[in-house]
Amino acid sequence: MTQDNVRANSGWERVDEGVLEQFRKHSVANLGDALDRLNIADGGIAPIWAGAKAVGTALPVLTVAGDNKAVIDALEHIRPGDILVINAFGHDGRAIIGDNLAQRFAVFGAVGAIVDGYVRDGAIIEKLGVPVFARGLTPAGPFKNGPGTIGEPVAIGGVVVNPGDIVAADDDGVIVIPPHRAEEALAGVEAIVAREASLDAEVEALRSQIA
Repeated sequence: MTQDNVRANSGWERVDEGVLEQFRKHSVANLGDALDRLNIADGGIAPIWAGAKAVGTALPVLTVAGDNKAVIDALEHIRPGDILVINAFGHDGRAIIGDNLAQRFAVFGAVGAIVDGYVRDGAIIEKLGVPVFARGLTPAGPFKNGPGTIGEPVAIGGVVVNPGDIVAADDDGVIVIPPHRAEEALAGVEAIVAREASLDAEVEALRSQIA
């Protein structure tokens, strides 16, 4: 399927919402430990407002640097529980999304957006409460010429993201979990949470002894 010069693929499956809910209970740091500390995007991609958190099914988008036509076209492909994962080539000269697109993402059911590039309207997006992760902010708006792709693999922050992958993001950053590793990741992270609770209890015991 094509839309002018934007190629779109819809032949992929989304994970069950119940699986996403299980991942929403855990931090990106703990999930990273459960997956051997792999599949974590580089630290340059961070929340544009403190406390932003999102877990969803990846809807990948590839754009030309400084251009967001493919992102606009992707609105037609969003399903509830999706998280847009946008490879904008890390370009810092123009924002790929702003508050208007962020609102539209939410209206169509997306839980947030990860942008390997820059965005704008950070203060408004924070007020809206839309979780957006990016390399930074710039007031310069994008061009809208294309080309681009929707629903095909992209790379963000040094990690390949396939359509349908589980993406978790919080204050620490972004991790990508392939669906075939979901059960392994959940089992691993539960063990890590239990171990950390034990370590915290040790600290509390030490604190009591010192006091």
